[in-house]
Amino acid sequence: MSKTSIHPTAIVSESAQIGEGVTIGPYCVIGDKAKIGDNTVLKSHVCIEGKVKLGSGCTVSPFASFGPPQDKKFANDDTSLVIGNNCKIFEHVTMNLGTVEGGGVTSVGDNGHFMVGVHIAHDCHVGNNVIMANNATLGGHVTVGNYAVLGGLSAVHQFVRIGDFAVVGGMSGVESDVIPYGRVKGERAFLAGLNLIGLERNGFSKDDVKVLTKAFKDLFGNAGTLLERREKVAQDYAGHEAVQKIISFAEQDSHFALCQPKKKA
Repeated sequence: MSKTSIHPTAIVSESAQIGEGVTIGPYCVIGDKAKIGDNTVLKSHVCIEGKVKLGSGCTVSPFASFGPPQDKKFANDDTSLVIGNNCKIFEHVTMNLGTVEGGGVTSVGDNGHFMVGVHIAHDCHVGNNVIMANNATLGGHVTVGNYAVLGGLSAVHQFVRIGDFAVVGGMSGVESDVIPYGRVKGERAFLAGLNLIGLERNGFSKDDVKVLTKAFKDLFGNAGTLLERREKVAQDYAGHEAVQKIISFAEQDSHFALCQPKKKA
């Protein structure tokens, strides 16, 4: 492994745990409880405050900040932020520690791509291979599934859930849970269909897409209540893993209802 490099203008606590091959650039400030994985690069002006674990192979651009939440109840509690491996974190990204009330941990998975100005608030749980475009924002306690994509300037309300492989359109305000594979858009986001491009890019077969499309129409059709349709879809597609993922997501307890298509006039 290459040697660790710390610029002379950086302030790094003697108590911080710095891995092999780490680069800490000019004017970074690294606190006592920081843990930085092997071969991670902090380009410059990066601030890490509190119990923050940053994985291996990450690249962090200038003025990114990892530290205490903006929750008024936070009182320097012993909470943490855990960021996975191979994440690309661009300029002015902010990620916050968890809170005691929210379980104490904010977590971000591997291979994330977080563009300029992204904000991940306290007690969020973000999966692997997630992309968040410029200035996308997560309120506290939000859950984002694997391979989800959030467009620029989108904003997700506290406690909302975003399913695996879902996509949120740019400038959308998301106030309801988004099913796995769902595509939402609009000033107040509505369910516009399935993330067909994302499914194709991630290797879903044409047959799987056809089944998901039919199941989507059955689930959000007009006949009966959503509960009745959900139960029927669960039975009709009992052997299809991707459809069952949607059903399982819909059955989980949540603060919010599912995001649904616009009602026809």
